[in-house]
Amino acid sequence: MLREEGIDARSFNASLLVEPGSLETKAGEPYKVFTPFWRAMLQQIEVPEPRPVPNRVPAPSHWPRSSALRDLELEPTIDWAAGIRESWQPGVAGAEARLRLFDRRMGGYEETRDRPDLEGTSRLSPHLHFGEIGPREVWHRAGRSAQSRAAGPYLRQLVWREFAHHLLFHFPQTTREPLRPEFLEFPWQPDRRSLRAWQQGRTGYPIVDAGMRELWATGWMHNRVRMVTASFLIKHLLQPWQDGARWFWDTLVDADLANNTLGWQWVAGSGADAAPYFRIFNPILQGKKFDPEGDYVRRWVPELARLGAPHIHAPWTASDTILREAGIELGKTYPEPIVDHDAARARALAAYHRTRSEGDGERAES
Repeated sequence: MLREEGIDARSFNASLLVEPGSLETKAGEPYKVFTPFWRAMLQQIEVPEPRPVPNRVPAPSHWPRSSALRDLELEPTIDWAAGIRESWQPGVAGAEARLRLFDRRMGGYEETRDRPDLEGTSRLSPHLHFGEIGPREVWHRAGRSAQSRAAGPYLRQLVWREFAHHLLFHFPQTTREPLRPEFLEFPWQPDRRSLRAWQQGRTGYPIVDAGMRELWATGWMHNRVRMVTASFLIKHLLQPWQDGARWFWDTLVDADLANNTLGWQWVAGSGADAAPYFRIFNPILQGKKFDPEGDYVRRWVPELARLGAPHIHAPWTASDTILREAGIELGKTYPEPIVDHDAARARALAAYHRTRSEGDGERAES
């Protein structure tokens, strides 16, 4: 629009590998599926090396008048950020430290990246979001790493980030509305008590509660657990995905509008390259598979710390004796499950079948 008005406008992209919207299908349309987008990135884009740090940044001759940061009183009276300070080192130095640590661990990334009980991911997302390190730097450092043969799966995650921004560029309404219009009529059942229990990590499903408490304490949550907690809110509780996206936006230190939108619509089945509507993560099986000894749950749900691995992800299956020895009284020291998994799954599938059937009918009529 500026160029149409005769104004010289230039974009100096630094927060992404490529300009959003610069990749299109052969038909000149936006990509809506990740794998073809990934292939196009590899075939068409030569990621430039990052520019060197400037020796000096010239200051203005006259600084504008400004308030002191402390005068803005941005910090709350209750110190809710203590856990965030303990968990993160903001800034370039913190980003570099994270990247160096991940460089040493990259060889095991494919095997450990889905394990919230292990330090298997880079945890670079907040630093990327705030520009404390650039994706081009990460891309080339990973390619030059001693573990570079194992870098492929991680580079693919960087391109997922690009895909999210590509989608937001083409479909800006998706921060509020489903990309697939049939989901506008999805029969959500908004319920403040259910939403609150999920936000507080009081659902009675340990892997879900552990993730939500980690989020509140540190401002971050492992990606596998993000999918499990999002699926639980949407499909077990039938709460609108927009409510979950808003909570993540308010609590994540890496809250990125594009990635947050893509992730929630992916789980809801209403977005691009979405998870199949019938995929409903079983929080018990997910916990057993990706937190096999229960270490992640014990860290964030200390009420269950003395419960053994066979029951840590489904404490209601333990006998009264085992619960008593572990100091657990369901419904008092730890909540009973807020919903029954099988019943919630059946209810969600019925809602999704109905939505898809109505959507198919409308398309047939048109």
